[in-house]
Amino acid sequence: MEVCANLGDSAGAATAVALGAEGVGLLRSEFVFLDSPCAPDLVAQEAEYRRVLDALEGRPLVVRTLDVGGDKPLPYWPIPHEANPYLGVRGIRLTLQRPQIFETQLRALLRAADGRPLRIMSPMVGLVEEWRQARDLALALRAEYDCADLQLGIMVEVPSAALLAPALAQEVDFFSIGTNDLTQYALAIDRGHPSLSGQADGLHPAVLQLIDMTVRAAHAHGKWVGICGELAADAQALPVLLGLGVDELSVSARSIPLVKQGVRELDQARARELAQAALGLASAGEVRALVSNALGEDR
Repeated sequence: MEVCANLGDSAGAATAVALGAEGVGLLRSEFVFLDSPCAPDLVAQEAEYRRVLDALEGRPLVVRTLDVGGDKPLPYWPIPHEANPYLGVRGIRLTLQRPQIFETQLRALLRAADGRPLRIMSPMVGLVEEWRQARDLALALRAEYDCADLQLGIMVEVPSAALLAPALAQEVDFFSIGTNDLTQYALAIDRGHPSLSGQADGLHPAVLQLIDMTVRAAHAHGKWVGICGELAADAQALPVLLGLGVDELSVSARSIPLVKQGVRELDQARARELAQAALGLASAGEVRALVSNALGEDR
């Protein structure tokens, strides 16, 4: 299992590598757009992406394409008010409506790669058609640049993406599961809700079933699966995720040493048994109790 870093800017890549990151599993590319008074041009974007790739020294970079809209508006891209922005025009839905902006970002990424390992993933994909539009644009541009080590994938944040994983796995190069949003949508609980957010637990069996479905579909087609949500750094989640067959965890840079240590201490066969038992439980509380008891016995 690889342990990579989540980054929200280009400056933290060197620190992540120093802390043991085997790559960047999530670069939130919207920082380039949020830090600019207007839409950043090709040169400005390329410089930021190149800075990260240089610091990684050949390690893979996984970039989430622009994920704004809805609850994360940009002042220079006005979007009509939405009653429920979490179910509105955001992520890939927004960028597909602005193909020139999307194309500029893809060009900047491909130019910055210079043959180094680059993985581009689309956020908030809920329909196969959305993925195909994003993929086709990236592949059309790829022919213009030296990007020999390119993979294209999606974030699994919408339950429909997990349910469609058997079909999507035939076309994508990888999945990266954003457990924060996947949990929110699967359990219909706003993760920022003042009284309900505590119930939005990624170890809920319903969420684990979606993760399991995604991993099984991916591995059936020789594709890899990462986790880039908060669950990846949860010590109680580690044995379950390992047991489900997750290939990569992406966490904040400061969490990398602890997560790597936690993974080293686990037994894979034992983790598989634990994960299968967790899938049959009824609540996140039951799963956490199961893991706590198992870890206590192992010690």
